[in-house]
Amino acid sequence: QVQLVESGGGLVQAGGSLRLACAASGRTGSSSRMGWFRQAPGKVREFVAAINWSDGRTYYADSVKGRFTGSRDNVKNTVYLQMNSLKPEDTAVYYCAVGSRFGRYAYDYDYWGQGTQVTVFS
Repeated sequence: QVQLVESGGGLVQAGGSLRLACAASGRTGSSSRMGWFRQAPGKVREFVAAINWSDGRTYYADSVKGRFTGSRDNVKNTVYLQMNSLKPEDTAVYYCAVGSRFGRYAYDYDYWGQGTQVTVFS
């Protein structure tokens, strides 16, 4: 069993930055892949970024490429999503997830956090 707890969400003006954290506990394993997704009201959950736990390799959605950066801290068992140049359209609940496939689909991941709200105002 794996538990994921997100933090770092909040209210920020357009152009600002936030850093989300996802603390993992339980049997994540070095072969795990971590993903970040988001869901805005009335919209489907969409892929944001993926982080390969073992080597830190990352993969981003086109909508956030160049603005968001994923990273991980193996000692703290935590992954991060640094979000810069935020836009109002980035407003959503952000979720982290862990799975065994380095993918961009929700079905690639087995465990999910509870989500953290990010609101960007203009």
